[in-house]
Amino acid sequence: MPHIQDAPVVRPITDVDIPAAVETLTRAFADYPYTRHVVAADDHEDRIRRFQELCLTRVGMVYGRVWVADGGRAVAVWAAPDQDPSPAFAEVGPLLGDLAGDRAAAYESAEQAVAPYRPQEPAWFLNTVGVAPEAQGQGLGSAVLVPGIEAAAHAGYPAFLETSSERNVKFYERLGFKATAEILLPDNGPRTWCMRKDPR
Repeated sequence: MPHIQDAPVVRPITDVDIPAAVETLTRAFADYPYTRHVVAADDHEDRIRRFQELCLTRVGMVYGRVWVADGGRAVAVWAAPDQDPSPAFAEVGPLLGDLAGDRAAAYESAEQAVAPYRPQEPAWFLNTVGVAPEAQGQGLGSAVLVPGIEAAAHAGYPAFLETSSERNVKFYERLGFKATAEILLPDNGPRTWCMRKDPR
């Protein structure tokens, strides 16, 4: 009888998971088109690590929800509308600007280009998601995203995300998201898709 692979165990993040989760996100975004465009090339990986750590620990874990699977080899960070994250963004914004380095202007123009397509109403916003490269293709990405998608739907909110990878668009479509905008970011930036999934 063929061995059925056990479904990944997905659970809310704990402090113990932070190092593994940051490492997963760093590796997942080391060569991602959007972060290549908006984060300086010098010490790129270290900048990505600090960027992801801020998103995880200052935004997601305080003002949203974070789930991990497989001991942190998959992680999904959501900003939820129950709490206003503006204090976090006010604190983290300048730090993100510093991390962007000589790409700060590209980061600003990318934010301005995408802003009009973001939901004006309360929504669950997928801040960041990553799967360790060696763990991809095992269903961890879908598994770690489902709790946030379900929580948004249960609360009656849309779920929203942005991606700069065409391959990701197909992946998110399988999870029920629809592309609402396709934007070519200024300054020779990558094509970026806005996607949302409305509650039933």
